[in-house]
Amino acid sequence: MGARSGQVHSGLITLAEAGERVAGLVHPVADIHELPLTAADSHVLASDVAAPRDLPPFAHSAVDGYAVRFGDLAAGAETVLPVLGHSAAGDAPATLGRGAWRIFTGAPTPEGADTIVMQEDVALRDEEVVLPAGVRRGANLRLAGEDVARGQVALPAGHRLRPQDLGLLAALGLQRVSVCRKPRVALFSTGNELTEPGQPLGPASIYDANRAMLRALLARAGAETADLGILRDEPAELERHLPEAAGACDLIVTSGGVSVGEADHVKDAVAACGSLDLWRIAIKPGKPLAIGKVAGTPFIGLPGNPVAVFVGFCFVARALLARLAGEAFAPPVALPVTLGFSHRKKPGRREFLRVSLEPADGGRVVARRHPGEGAGSLASLAQSDGLVMLAEDVERVEEGSIAPFLPYAGLLA
Repeated sequence: MGARSGQVHSGLITLAEAGERVAGLVHPVADIHELPLTAADSHVLASDVAAPRDLPPFAHSAVDGYAVRFGDLAAGAETVLPVLGHSAAGDAPATLGRGAWRIFTGAPTPEGADTIVMQEDVALRDEEVVLPAGVRRGANLRLAGEDVARGQVALPAGHRLRPQDLGLLAALGLQRVSVCRKPRVALFSTGNELTEPGQPLGPASIYDANRAMLRALLARAGAETADLGILRDEPAELERHLPEAAGACDLIVTSGGVSVGEADHVKDAVAACGSLDLWRIAIKPGKPLAIGKVAGTPFIGLPGNPVAVFVGFCFVARALLARLAGEAFAPPVALPVTLGFSHRKKPGRREFLRVSLEPADGGRVVARRHPGEGAGSLASLAQSDGLVMLAEDVERVEEGSIAPFLPYAGLLA
């Protein structure tokens, strides 16, 4: 990986420490309700879902072929058996004597049959079938309950539902499911320089990009968002609007105004309306990140630079949201990649580099760093595949070394 050192900058806390402290600030939303499967995607299960029946519900064939009793097959030689009947998907189960039964994919296995021979492996001769030697007992047979047995936990409490989970629940015959209410999040941007997209842009103004990004991030994290617009960098305005938002939501998220500039008033407003519990994390980008409470409601103040907003959300806010939602959240798993660049960093902080993946010789994948290195470069996020993560004790990495890579697809799941 590279040279290492272990010291964290004075006044900063590590990402791991931030996660531990954040976990103690919030409690899961207590509201539970039932939803039809058609409306349950991305909700968090409030309780274990036990299978009310076996899946599959009966033994059936996984292929088109011939059902036989394994004991009727010759050892080490071909077997010739008469064809006694046939079954297709949806037919009632039959009973098999000494012989073979023509069967199609999904059809119930005849009583007595314990092996299915694929039609590609047999030869037909009048009303008989020639079965090859070496057939394995139980081949191509799907047993009742082999996917999920009756009474088994199919999906655990705290699991956030995905399309494939809804398919599983439907296959078990369920129409409704008990879920936790999605957290309600109040979202603000702060800054006198910000203008809503679509409005005329002043000579020293920029369009507010952070709220558009955060709305999408919050939705992907399973939250319902109340977009409350732009707040100016004025203490009185901040101290008026933040408590108003706290009364209607489970979490307040802002971007901008949490650094050390004279116009950065968000931290002071939070402290005036409640408490500021955490500020300045040893990560790059995203160091100035404030966490506290406003009138008892959890608050996250993300930086103003868009890349810092993205990193802060993915590695701090996402876990806090999961805890609010009652989700059994696990950080995304990093994948090893070969670096196509060298890089030196300050020890004591975790750094995230935007990279794109390119195929290389020998089936390798190489990570190339995006040329837009600044924390304000939205293009660097949009034009890259994920983040290379360099731990606190790493001082430098060399081209050709291996480093952990986090694809955006995993971060946004």
